[in-house]
Amino acid sequence: MTPPGDLVRAVEAVLFAAAEPLTVDALAAHVGGDPRPALATLAQDYAGRGVELVRRGERWHFQTAADLAPLLRRTREETRRLSRAAVETLAIIAYHEPVSRAEIEAIRGVQIAKGTLDVLMEAGWIRPAGRREVPGRPLTYATTPGFLAHFGLASRRDLPGIEDLRAAGLLDPVETAFEVAFGEDTQRLEKATDSD
Repeated sequence: MTPPGDLVRAVEAVLFAAAEPLTVDALAAHVGGDPRPALATLAQDYAGRGVELVRRGERWHFQTAADLAPLLRRTREETRRLSRAAVETLAIIAYHEPVSRAEIEAIRGVQIAKGTLDVLMEAGWIRPAGRREVPGRPLTYATTPGFLAHFGLASRRDLPGIEDLRAAGLLDPVETAFEVAFGEDTQRLEKATDSD
């Protein structure tokens, strides 16, 4: 077991050398103790510096501070836009995971184009998440830690809610338009059903 004074240094060294973000359990296996206090200390020590310790989902890693990223780009990144179908599919997976292809198609109301899921897996944002225990045993999909890291989320709980999306103007105000168009009639209908 690592002495408490050296635990912070041990956790720092393991995270620095790790090829990918690590869970608390993986860190504990490396350092021989509970890494949570050391993670809290390191996160505080690195806050506001050029390199920060961040948590993405249940995993921890060091990353360059977001405001310094332009300094480290040597070549121009080629941005690849996702199709509307891919964006809708990614949103459905993020909000409903684990979800099968048939469930995605039922929510969207159309079939998924060939290759849409492949594009999202190639980007590292979704992964197969096992099979449903129903006839046909369909494959389900879920988001990855790469999805959280790319969109700057600590966990899926940080995804915007309906009110956030509506406030940002990203949702069609169907209910508002319906109320404006049929407001008086719907109010009369509600009063009539309440009195029955």
